[in-house]
Amino acid sequence: MKTSFTLCLTFIALAATFAQQRPAAPPPPAVSTAPANPPPAGQTNPAAPAQPAAQIPPGGVATSPAAPQVAPPPGAPAAPGSSVTATLSPAVGASASPAPAASAAPATSTPVTGNFLIDNFRKGGPIMWPILIVSIIALTVVIERCFWWTGRWFRRDPKRIEKVFTAIEVGDVAEASRLSRDSHDPVLRMMWNGLNHQHASLQGALQVAAGIEIKRAGRFLVVMDTLVTLAPLLGLLGTITGLIRSFSFLGNEELAVTAVTGGIAEALIATACGLGIAIFSLIPFNFFTSRVSNLEFELQTAATNLEVMLESTAKAKREAPVGAK
Repeated sequence: MKTSFTLCLTFIALAATFAQQRPAAPPPPAVSTAPANPPPAGQTNPAAPAQPAAQIPPGGVATSPAAPQVAPPPGAPAAPGSSVTATLSPAVGASASPAPAASAAPATSTPVTGNFLIDNFRKGGPIMWPILIVSIIALTVVIERCFWWTGRWFRRDPKRIEKVFTAIEVGDVAEASRLSRDSHDPVLRMMWNGLNHQHASLQGALQVAAGIEIKRAGRFLVVMDTLVTLAPLLGLLGTITGLIRSFSFLGNEELAVTAVTGGIAEALIATACGLGIAIFSLIPFNFFTSRVSNLEFELQTAATNLEVMLESTAKAKREAPVGAK
């Protein structure tokens, strides 16, 4: 009677288990816990876990070992008479597969200093050195010309020029020469040179003095004109050398990406620097050229007025005795 009752309970448990069982994922690979050196015959391995003995339910009938066991939910007490399935966890300290080493960053050929100007200068290649020299010369010339024209602006003395013309108009050439002496105004210096050499050649003396003043005003303009043309050409040369460097590394697959990008960066940096220097020099160059043209016009106007007034004064002196008679 007990045996029949036990068989019925076992059949019901099996039916419930098969009804609730779902297809499980493939089991993970078994972790070998066997020691490297097996123990000698007749000795038990102390590290091996003890196998639980088969439990025989009351009634003397052993359950089938092949029967699947239903694991209770976490935290729930196990039912009496049911076997608990033990899960082997890997031993602490077991060697795991080494993680892949982090790929080291590719070493750059140009050291990074953190300074934007220095880093870009190094990336621009060897052509950046002549571009640097050109930029220094351009900056020096622009600063020198700015100081010169600023001083010339403060040296202007239009009131004294009017006094000189007034003295010439009344026929007092000596007073006009005295007023124009030791002046820093280019127009007055030219007039003084013409008044002191009018006995030889007034027009020649004025032309020589005007040429000296124009040459002083136009000093370094040829240098600036050369720099405006030279800087873009140096940038273009840097572009060509950078592209040549890029294409020379295309055959090497390992260094193709970094080398090509480095060559293109060199080309772009050199071109940008050359154009920047040309733009920086072009605006002051045009401004100074216009100022020289204005000074030349002022000198020509003053020289023409001086000649006309001296001729009229001399003619008046020649005609005065005739009118008196």
